[in-house]
Amino acid sequence: MAGQGGGAARGATGCLLAALLAVGGCTAPAPADPSPREIQSLLDRHARALLDRDEAGYLAALDPSLVPAARAQFDRLAEVPLGGLSYRVTDVDRTGGDTVTAEAELGYRIEGYDPAPVTTGRILDLTERDGRWYVTRDRAAEGAPQQLWQQGDVDAVTGRRSLVLGVGQSDERLREIAAAADRAVPAVGDAWDGTWAGRVVVLVPASVEAMGRLLGGPAASYRGIAAVTTGETGGGPQAPADRVIVNPEAYAVLGAFGRQLVLTHEATHVATRVQTTRATPIWLSEGLADWVAYRGTGRSAVQAAPELARAVRAGELPARLPEDPEFGFGGDAEALARAYEGGWLACELIADRWGEEKLTAFYRAVGAHPGRAGAVEKALHEVLGTTPEDFTADWQAYLRELLGQDTA
Repeated sequence: MAGQGGGAARGATGCLLAALLAVGGCTAPAPADPSPREIQSLLDRHARALLDRDEAGYLAALDPSLVPAARAQFDRLAEVPLGGLSYRVTDVDRTGGDTVTAEAELGYRIEGYDPAPVTTGRILDLTERDGRWYVTRDRAAEGAPQQLWQQGDVDAVTGRRSLVLGVGQSDERLREIAAAADRAVPAVGDAWDGTWAGRVVVLVPASVEAMGRLLGGPAASYRGIAAVTTGETGGGPQAPADRVIVNPEAYAVLGAFGRQLVLTHEATHVATRVQTTRATPIWLSEGLADWVAYRGTGRSAVQAAPELARAVRAGELPARLPEDPEFGFGGDAEALARAYEGGWLACELIADRWGEEKLTAFYRAVGAHPGRAGAVEKALHEVLGTTPEDFTADWQAYLRELLGQDTA
C-alpha cells in the first residue's frame, strides 16, 4: 500500500536486543540509578556484539532467564545481512525498588538495500542484583510492530534486485517471489524516472496473523490483501526504509499474472516514496502504482476494472474521484476494488490524454505541495492545464467510454 506506507510502515519474548548494565565499581554496596548515558553506552556495546556476530558478548549482557530466547534470536538473525544496528535511549524511569524502565528506539539497516534504517520503539526493564544492572525484559512499545525474526527461523533468498526474507516458507516459494520482484524493479524504472535504490526487500511471514503482527494491526484488516508496503510519507530521503510484506495466504491463490502485478504495484510504492507525501491523495498513489503494474500488459480496462465496470453498466457512475476512507481495509471488498480501479483509470486517463511524462510530473507536483488542501487543484492547473471539475467530468466520460460495454 501507499501508506506508508512508509513509511514504512510495533514481551519477555520481545526483541531481546538489550544488555547488562554495570555501574560503579564492584566494591560499591549498591549501584546508583543508571543514567540515560550509561544505558546508551551499554546498548551501543550490545548492538556492536550482534553486528560482529559475537554470541558470547551478546548473551553475557542478559539476565540468565532471557538467554535461551536470546540465543534463538541470535541464530535467526544470522540470515539477515545487517549493515547497521543501533539504539537511541529516549527516557529512563525509576519504576520502584531496584528496577528501572528505559524507553529506546531500535533502528536497523539491511546492507545494500536500506538508505536509512527501519525504526521501532522498545521498552526495557533493568533490575539490580549484587551491584550490577541486568535487562530482565525487552518488549515492543505500544503500537510498535514485531520484527520478522521474532516470528521464527528466517530464510533468505537474494535476487538480482531483491532480498526476500521468509518464515515458514519453502525455498521454492521464496525464489519465485524473488524472481517476480526482480522483474518488477526494471518495470518500475521504465515507467518512473525518479531516483531510488532500484532494489526491494520483501518479507514473507508464515500467516496472515503473523503479517498483522509485522504491521502492528489486526489480521482481519489484511486477509484479502496480497501485499502491503510499509513506509513513511513525507519523510524525504532519510525516511525509514520500506518493506514489502506479502500475505502468504492471499498471494498463494493468485496466478502468475496476479503475483507479478502485486509485486510491481508494491515496488512502485517503494520507488515513489520520497515523492509521496501527506499532500498526495490515496487515489493518486494507488492509481499510479496500478498504472505502472498494468502498463504494457495488454489488459483491457474491463479486465482490469471489473467491479467498476459492473457499476458503470448498472448506471452507477461515480460522482467524484475516490476519497481516502474508501481505501480502508476490512470493509466492503467490492467498494474497495472500485476505489482502486477508479484511481487507476484516473492515472490511465492522464497518461492517455496528456502523456506519461505529464502523469509523473503531476504526481511530483501534488507531492511537493505543502499540504493536502489545494495540492491536486494546483497541479491540475499548472501541469495539465485543467480544473478539478473538468478533470472529474473527463474521468467520468472515460469510464463510460471504456467500461460502458463488455469489451473483455
